[in-house]
Amino acid sequence: MKVRDVSEILEELAPLEYAEDFDNVGLLVGDPDTNVSNILVTLDSPEIVIDEAINKSCNLIISFHPILFKGVKTLTGANYVERAVIKAIRNNIAIYCLHTALDNAIDGVNAKICEILEVKNPRILLPQRGTIKKLTTYIPKAQSKILLDALFKAGAGNIGNYSECSFTIDGKGSFKAGSKANPIKGKKHELHLEEETQINVTYLRGNERNILTALFDHHPYEEVAYEISTLNNVNSQIGMGMIGELEHAIGEKEYFKLIKNKMNVSSIRHSAFLGKKIKKVAVLGGSGAFAISAAINSGADIFVTSDLKYHQFFEAENKILLADIGHYETEQFTKNLLVDYLTKKMPNFAISLSESITNPIKYF
Repeated sequence: MKVRDVSEILEELAPLEYAEDFDNVGLLVGDPDTNVSNILVTLDSPEIVIDEAINKSCNLIISFHPILFKGVKTLTGANYVERAVIKAIRNNIAIYCLHTALDNAIDGVNAKICEILEVKNPRILLPQRGTIKKLTTYIPKAQSKILLDALFKAGAGNIGNYSECSFTIDGKGSFKAGSKANPIKGKKHELHLEEETQINVTYLRGNERNILTALFDHHPYEEVAYEISTLNNVNSQIGMGMIGELEHAIGEKEYFKLIKNKMNVSSIRHSAFLGKKIKKVAVLGGSGAFAISAAINSGADIFVTSDLKYHQFFEAENKILLADIGHYETEQFTKNLLVDYLTKKMPNFAISLSESITNPIKYF
């Protein structure tokens, strides 16, 4: 199995197109055609993790956070990023990162937090927009089913829990072939009318190449007429954060004890207690201040996240309980999620969970 093969498996869970524009995801270090010996899964990939990979004979590190995030103009070992990358290259170790692609995946980071915190029926808190596109094309009526089947096979027509969704309209198309054309219908220089079917299907933005390949491979016309548009519909399957419900309402301090126990948290920074039971829980792994208003508008009783600044706690407005449990703490089980996923996909492959504690924040 090569690095690119493992990459493809990871992208089934978290397609790189899901990542935020500011992010740096995918294969950041190494040759995609390298044969993989063993895999090490980690949250971060500083030198200590590179050393662990060397000791465990792993030549592929799958890291949640990207070691290369900002632009790098030199590789002299002047900082922890450069030293880690240099050591990885010297030891032929590839580094693949998922970050916000996995944050936005429905079975990703926030689904794992919900599982740990006993949140039931989780759904996306901030669904993405602009990820759904629509293809409209026109084809001779007799061949419309062949094309539709090909588009479905390529991934078109999937909406939530439904598949093979489309809308078709029968009508009459017209065209006149020029002197250099090679029409399969009609004759050159003569207006031709054809019984056609208009096909409309939606698809995810990242799947556009496959959709267009299917269109051109299965359309009989020399010149294919088609339109592509981006829809403003929210995508309930992709987005940041999650919200769900506890099986039974629980007191605020009692739920804090559960959080501390389940997430291995020693202390929680929080807004004022509201003196009410917690039933509806919103979560967002990593820095989640941008989602405070969404959590409030969703009716959540508590929002579990991290990296809240002093003034952002005022945004609770006595409408929600904000709980900042730490950046590392919210994402720490992400590597367990990835190990479980890869083990199911590659049951006979050596996959190791990193034992290195990469949290740079210490508590006294």
